[in-house]
Amino acid sequence: MNKLTFKLIIIALAVLNICTKAQYSLQDSSSKRCYIGSTFFLLGNFSPTNKPDFAQLNFGYRITSKDVLSLELKTWKYAWSLGIPYGKSFEAPEEKFPGYIREVGFAFIYQRFLWKNLYAGIHVMNAWQYFIEDNKQIDKGFQIFNTYRVGYHFKLFKQRFFIEPSIAVTHRAFHTEMPNSFKALDDKWNKFFIGEPGLHFGYNF
Repeated sequence: MNKLTFKLIIIALAVLNICTKAQYSLQDSSSKRCYIGSTFFLLGNFSPTNKPDFAQLNFGYRITSKDVLSLELKTWKYAWSLGIPYGKSFEAPEEKFPGYIREVGFAFIYQRFLWKNLYAGIHVMNAWQYFIEDNKQIDKGFQIFNTYRVGYHFKLFKQRFFIEPSIAVTHRAFHTEMPNSFKALDDKWNKFFIGEPGLHFGYNF
């Protein structure tokens, strides 16, 4: 290990130590039990290609200092199977649907803080699907889309704000039959996707 690497590790540990105080104290009436938030992946809407037309809003409530429940409202569109892993097939032209799928739905989320600000969470999303070809809706469907997430909660500005970088496994637990033109491409891929990054943020009140 060279000196630069060692110094970077020491700096990273120092920053981590500053940010890793015990979870929120909820002992008095001034405690910030609620929050509203979203995700920095909203910035994907500024992409010049494959714009997801993505929107997300989260409302959360801290039941205890370690247990959090929240509701997530979400909509987006995608033109490739959600099961394609990172690699040469990810967003490859030959794997592209003949149109796209628009989803609108909501998720119930449970978070459990395991150690200091390290947490695990499960998102169970109910999503209504609209299959679009040539700018026309050809069918509709429904899916249950689960996300199993591990992340870290950083408190900012006297605990008023937070960010949560994370990594997740997604699971398409159930979905209705797709139109054949979409199904032929989707059936090639797993119902699990490993390694989805996350970067949520929020405001406590």
